[in-house]
Order: sequence, then structure tokens, then C-alpha cells
Amino acid sequence: MEAIRPVPRTLLRDRAYEAIRDAIVAGDIAPGAVVRDAELAERLGLSRAPVRDAFSRLVDEGLLESKPQSYTRVTPVVAADVRDAAAVVGAMHELVTRAALPRLRADHIGAMREANTCFAAAVRDGDVSAALRADDELHDVLVRVSGNRAAAATVARYTPLIRRLERRRFGEGGNCRSAGLHDELIDACAVGDVDEAVRVTAEIWRGLEDLADLDT
Repeated sequence: MEAIRPVPRTLLRDRAYEAIRDAIVAGDIAPGAVVRDAELAERLGLSRAPVRDAFSRLVDEGLLESKPQSYTRVTPVVAADVRDAAAVVGAMHELVTRAALPRLRADHIGAMREANTCFAAAVRDGDVSAALRADDELHDVLVRVSGNRAAAATVARYTPLIRRLERRRFGEGGNCRSAGLHDELIDACAVGDVDEAVRVTAEIWRGLEDLADLDT
């Protein structure tokens, strides 16, 4: 029994945050929907305190908006906000790509190729959740290898704003980003061509800025 210890409060807060964030991004909690800490705490099997902490973080990140003593609700998908987020996230990915390339090993390249295989299969199957998950796994290789914690935190903070619009557009019959661009990125990484890898990275994220423009 000595090995069983209380779960730290921070872990409960993180669990609540991730569950609510993912539900908002997936559209399970729709834009404009009012959220209540007591209700979500019961559904998550948590106390209200970590859910309130999660609400505060999600307000700060732009996924929730709150009026004291009145409501907390999911923000609408605003194209300008998505465009700004895509520009910031894209810049961070260009930064980590430059830093990561000299450190990449064969297993890193293999992980990126495997993620892109899953991405292409998910796109063919129309599985948006799996496609976006594979997309994250591919780009996260470069984020991790770069070792830039500030860039990683920025990417984690702003990517959910982008994913909301991506999911909605794909649900309306749009297309996921091309696996071909991923192939170009991976090939450049494999041969250590930093300039080409950064160029392709910029093209990938510029496409998301364009996606926001289509929503105006």
C-alpha cells in the first residue's frame, strides 16, 4: 500500500483541462454552449476545483469566455483569431525545424514517416480525428527534438484554436492538408536540408492561414 499515493492536484487540473479542451476542439461542446463546473465535474468524476482551474486556463487560451456571476461559455470560431494563431504556430514550427534538423536520427525520421502513413490513411477514410492526431504526432517529433520548451508551449497553447476550424471545414467537405507536403518535409529532414524543410513548413502553415481566410 505504500506505493499508492494521492494523485497530485495539478494532475487532476491537467486531466480536467485536457478533457474539456478536447471536447471543445472536437465540437462535442459546441461554440456558444454554456459550461458549468458542477456538471462537468460530475461527468469527469472530479471535484469542482480542478474544473474551475481548467476553465480559467481555457479562458486565457481563448476557448472559453466568462462573465463573472453570469456565465462561462465556449467562444465562437473567429477567422481572424485562427489566422493569428496559425501565423504564430507556423513561426514556432519554422523555428523548431531549424533547431531540430541537426539533431534528427534515423528513428526520428522513421517516426515521422509512420505518422504520415497514418495521416494519409485517415484522410482516405475521412477520419478527421485520426488525421489531425497523426499530423500532431508528425510535427511533434521536430518540436521535441528541438528542445525549445518555449516554442513547444506556444504551439500547445494556440494549436487548439486552429484545430476547431480545421474540424469544421473538413466536416463541411473540405480536405486535410496534403500528405505530399509532409513527404516533402520528411525528405528534406532526412537529407539535412534545413532551408527546404523550413520552406515546406512555412507552406504547410500558410495553408492554415488561407483556411481561415476562406471562413471570413
